[in-house]
Amino acid sequence: MPFEKLIPHPFTNTAVRVYAPTAEGVYGISNSREWVYIGQTNDIQSALLTHLKDAQAPMMRREPTGFVFEICGGSARSMRQDRLVVEYKPTCNTTSAR
Repeated sequence: MPFEKLIPHPFTNTAVRVYAPTAEGVYGISNSREWVYIGQTNDIQSALLTHLKDAQAPMMRREPTGFVFEICGGSARSMRQDRLVVEYKPTCNTTSAR
């Protein structure tokens, strides 16, 4: 099952601060060619901002341009991330992206 909302927000500091919640859930980061990374966190906004700050990370070298997210918690969060990784096969989930 794909992300609930597939239209991404721009992967910029401003857009992350405006659109990403400070809630727990899963998130996906993409560029125009591929899904780059799918993660889970206690704070979606903080996790995305952390990725943006690490310009030398393998994930950032793939030039991500957008992000999507879903709010979910507990064991559902981990299971949802696993399912999305299997479905989308993000390139940086197989290597150290952080």
